Amino acid sequence: MSTPQRRPVRTQAPAGAHRNVTGATGAAAEAVAAASVEAYPRIVATLIRVTGDWALAEDCAQEALTVALERWPADGVPNNPGGWLMTVARNRALDVLRRATVERRKLHDLALLTPVDAQPEPGMGEDVVDDRLRLIFTCCHPALAIEARVALTLRTVCGVPTADIARLLLVNESTMTRRLTRARTRIAQAGIPYRVPSGPALTERLPGVLAVLYLLFTRGYVADGEPAFADEAVRLARLLDQLMPEQSEVAALLALFLFQHSRRDARRDAAGALLTLQRQDRDRWDRAAIAEGLAALARVRHDGPYAWQARIAACHATAASADEADWPTIARAYDALIGIRPSPVIALNRAVAHGYAYGPVAGLGLLEAARAGGGLDGNPLAVAVEADLVARQGDRRRAAGLFREAAAAVGSTVERRALLDRADELTR
Repeated sequence: MSTPQRRPVRTQAPAGAHRNVTGATGAAAEAVAAASVEAYPRIVATLIRVTGDWALAEDCAQEALTVALERWPADGVPNNPGGWLMTVARNRALDVLRRATVERRKLHDLALLTPVDAQPEPGMGEDVVDDRLRLIFTCCHPALAIEARVALTLRTVCGVPTADIARLLLVNESTMTRRLTRARTRIAQAGIPYRVPSGPALTERLPGVLAVLYLLFTRGYVADGEPAFADEAVRLARLLDQLMPEQSEVAALLALFLFQHSRRDARRDAAGALLTLQRQDRDRWDRAAIAEGLAALARVRHDGPYAWQARIAACHATAASADEADWPTIARAYDALIGIRPSPVIALNRAVAHGYAYGPVAGLGLLEAARAGGGLDGNPLAVAVEADLVARQGDRRRAAGLFREAAAAVGSTVERRALLDRADELTR
């Protein structure tokens, strides 16, 4: 099924595309940035397969981007920018391997890579695409800690600068550099295969890959998050869906991302304040993204956790207003979701859905049950949900106090401001 065309979500090229190179014009830099979106991960994946050297592959890909910034302003942008970059990276890898006197077999295999400068980009069914899929599964191997999987995926598959990954994961750059090095070393020492598993192993491994993408998206989508990371998650989900169209949960995850990300431009007002779903201008939602999400959701044939979340998000994305959302359907979806993936956060969202579907008393009852296990202790969002439900009951004073209590405990400056604004509205 074809999907609507929309602008690329990626707004930045990999790290090397932004280096300051003398003489690089804005047009040439933009061309490098555009080519690197697809070329960088393809180059890295292909060179890793042939050389088995992660650092060499990344270095050669980065160097190709730098050379492009030096040459393209004078020589012009080539007809096949991605092929040009692949050729430069390939030749650089050959030079390094020759100087290091690497075994003859690897030199021979690398030399056989087609010089793609004068030929079309490889098709989606060819080895280079399989390399990218292999790379995603290798970066997300369960032998690595979840933070290492996220970091390695961002660095190797997406080309995100190490400094940006460090900021995302709240560590300094030198610490992140060491983590990435340890992750690559672990892959080499443990003999982690550079391949996509098959059969039962694929079923076992795929949820881990999807969990990494989900974490990437969440880290970029939160109020104080870095939007570029949500962009990367969407881009990777698109790639995975293209490479594994028969996997329902992959399509469901892509649909979920698209529905959520369609609201990115409407989540703040002109002053930068966070807007709740009820207060967003829905004319600013990305309708092309919603249409693409609906097309992906139509291919989902199983009731997995991402499928239920995507259906919930679709109810919000297609409603004319928050009040017109199909809250009973949303509530039933949360009932199903908590049965297959119970968690305090899902229980909290379920209380919200039932509160809107069946009244605040029903929501408060489920909120009390969700708190009983202790998983929401100290969670300011639980206090904010209680405040909203109490306000809908009519007790404005108590609700305002609860919003202020939540604001005092929340870590995000943007969220604190939004909660205090709600409290002020209730006491005017």
